[in-house]
Amino acid sequence: MSPMFTMGEAAASTGLTADTLRYYEEERIIGPLARDHRNHRVFSEKDIAWIHVITCMKDAGLGIDELRTFADLLHGPHASPDPVGFLRERRAALEERRRLLARAIAVMDEKIAHFVGLPDDPH
Repeated sequence: MSPMFTMGEAAASTGLTADTLRYYEEERIIGPLARDHRNHRVFSEKDIAWIHVITCMKDAGLGIDELRTFADLLHGPHASPDPVGFLRERRAALEERRRLLARAIAVMDEKIAHFVGLPDDPH
């Protein structure tokens, strides 16, 4: 049997709070989680790995509805044998965001160079 982790251990491992983990379970983004003899949630290594995937997707800009859709595509009652389309759409959105961020960074770099090149204000 693979190791099981308590809520505190799962929170420490994933960098999420216990409240966030409970919320993700309520929203069907993770789980359903197993329970121990005291009816406390316990997390498997597979649960922890999935939470890391979800965290990455959230960091990539997916909102709660999209995370729920993603989880359902892979694990839910409507599990899709091919979630590639969903992921490709999100990847394209990330590429566009990266392009916009790169442009914004370039403008900031130009402004920094401009202001660094100005003579000091004598006042």
